[in-house]
Amino acid sequence: MNNKKIKLYRKRLIPNELILLEDDKILHQDSETIVTRWDSLKPRDDIASGISLYLLNEGFKISKILDKDQQLVYWYCDIIEHDYNPNENTYIFTDLLADVIVCPDNFVKVLDLEEIGEALEKAIITKEKAAKALSLCNKLLDIIYQGNFLKYQKIVDAYE
Repeated sequence: MNNKKIKLYRKRLIPNELILLEDDKILHQDSETIVTRWDSLKPRDDIASGISLYLLNEGFKISKILDKDQQLVYWYCDIIEHDYNPNENTYIFTDLLADVIVCPDNFVKVLDLEEIGEALEKAIITKEKAAKALSLCNKLLDIIYQGNFLKYQKIVDAYE
């Protein structure tokens, strides 16, 4: 096991940025998952903090988004891929653009698919990564529509 403190980075394609998540508190880590608690990077009226579950083998980051009173706003699901550098004990989580929101009333909304098209047009993303993002988004939607999203919610809720 690497003795260096784990570092998590968020890589976005649009806009192009790499951010060290230095203030995220790691609550759990194993070979398949990482759970973090975090405060919003930029002050917002609607979102104050959250708990995120990185599913390393599934390509999802499931976040419970909380308001200033620590009440659920919604579940935000990023489609991601990750790179791990064992020598530096760092993870870079790349946002593959497609996102899914699950509201408290179970309304589901898919976001940012147009960004995949934009990224393809501008050669920011490869066809293979775009296809992976769409396939993972579809897989996540199947999980939600089949009533199996609760398993992720229970994992996150255990760290509240």
